[in-house]
Amino acid sequence: MVLVSAVRDYVNRMLQDISGMKVLVLDSQTVSVVSVAYSQSELLKKEVFLVEVVDSISKSRESMSHLKAVCFLRPTSENVQHLRRQLASPRFGEYHLFFSNILKDTQIHVLADSDELEIVQQVQEFYADFVAIDPFHFTLNIPSNHMYMLPAVVDPPRLQQFCDRVVDGVTAVFLAMKRRPVIRYQRTSDIAKRIAQEASKLMYQQESGLFDFRRTEVAPLLLIIDRRDDPVTPLLNQWTYQAMVHELIGIEDNKVDLRSIEKLPKDQQEVVLSSEQDAFFKANMYENFGDIGMNIKRMVDEFQQLAKSNQNIQTIEDMAKFVDNYPEYRKMHGNVSKHVTLVTEMSKIVEARKLMVVSETEQELACNGGQVAAFEAVTNLLNNENVSDIDRLRLVMLYALRYEKESPVQLMQLFNKLAARSAKYKPGLVQFLLKQAGVDKRTGDLYGNRDFLNIARNMARGLKGVENVYTQHQPLLFQTMESIIKGRLRDVDYPFIGNHFQQGRPQEVVIFIVGGTTYEESRSVALQNASNVGIRFILGGSVILNSRRFLKDLEEAQRIARSSTNMV
Repeated sequence: MVLVSAVRDYVNRMLQDISGMKVLVLDSQTVSVVSVAYSQSELLKKEVFLVEVVDSISKSRESMSHLKAVCFLRPTSENVQHLRRQLASPRFGEYHLFFSNILKDTQIHVLADSDELEIVQQVQEFYADFVAIDPFHFTLNIPSNHMYMLPAVVDPPRLQQFCDRVVDGVTAVFLAMKRRPVIRYQRTSDIAKRIAQEASKLMYQQESGLFDFRRTEVAPLLLIIDRRDDPVTPLLNQWTYQAMVHELIGIEDNKVDLRSIEKLPKDQQEVVLSSEQDAFFKANMYENFGDIGMNIKRMVDEFQQLAKSNQNIQTIEDMAKFVDNYPEYRKMHGNVSKHVTLVTEMSKIVEARKLMVVSETEQELACNGGQVAAFEAVTNLLNNENVSDIDRLRLVMLYALRYEKESPVQLMQLFNKLAARSAKYKPGLVQFLLKQAGVDKRTGDLYGNRDFLNIARNMARGLKGVENVYTQHQPLLFQTMESIIKGRLRDVDYPFIGNHFQQGRPQEVVIFIVGGTTYEESRSVALQNASNVGIRFILGGSVILNSRRFLKDLEEAQRIARSSTNMV
């Protein structure tokens, strides 16, 4: 069962058996869970006439006893307290309580004691404790995502909160799939190991009864890895549709905020980009920018044909036909203008920041050797007045990750030039990145220059030539998936937790990246699943990154690390 349909199924089950007018009560996190899987018009069809946030319902005194409250909340102590206050002086006629994860016994007792008026009709656990962005991609939207870069001694309580949220999200995915996995983690990452151990303890000891599903021949695999093993992917400019929109404009819970663009009509200021709700986007989300332009032109032509035929209304039958087709016509009009707006805006950004030139050098740094040429290309771009500060920083970071051991003198020259050109980027951020994710910290063969097979593959690719210079980069995740398919993921690099080993090749694999995923990686997973090798991959992460978010997390971690006297 894929993720989006799992969440939709849970929401359906919450709403369909409760007749009459309803209010849906959510918290700040379940709002995201529901909004990416269910549209407002679908909620209306289920007689949901109001959506409220749990901390605001207690503030209002207005009684609405004609409405039945369907509460879908994370089982946190704050939410239980909000419900306690609400049940003491209820605003709604009935309360149906659904929690997105495992409730503690103590929480159930608190709720039972608070329900003196006996208005709670049911309490259930529906395990949708993750945001299902696409069928094979979920995120947890953890606000303090930078915590994964800090040693445990810096802020133990906040790091524990971070780990707890990841464990909750990952266990919910497996409860929704009705599976108990074998767990592996990246050996070089302390936080990946900690999360793997805590998830294992929950699934095999504390809640083993809950996970006692009918066994499949080969247990699924949960692989927990660290973002710092591939710091290159979140630093690169993107040239496929979904990834590019997130990199240049930003996507949050499948919504794109376009308010910064002048003269846009009100209904276009926030648009939805969902593969479930938009057929054009579903067909084109992984296509490259050049092809998108052509496909949008084709869509505009089709729309113009339709608009022309609608102008030709001469008889009553024509009018009736137009009225029947009008909702479809309006929907198509909205869709056409949405995609045209997005592509137009991205074209402007590409031109203004000279991203074609910048990106070509980025891809060379990520995919091909040649230190002398790379140094020259980066130096030229640092001197180019049209290149923005953030692009200069990313170029120096990509150069540093690639050549930190080979050319320390040139690297120092680039650091100095960056500090002189872009004063707002404090020197030290690139060094902090190397400390976090340099060659000594990484497990995987990021540049394909450690393993003989990878060296051979890179040479072969170089000889064949590349079909598109802007999309030649493959994330490290692609190699990891290939290793799993071929049964070559080394135990020494990715140990198993406990004595639960994999017998044979798993058919379902959930890969969770602590520190966040990218849309380039989710594309890699979707294409791998489409190639039908008998294994289904699901990708999850603490957030969805673009280069700005990755750099923001890096800056925040560096700031805390500097101010902490306990820094190891």
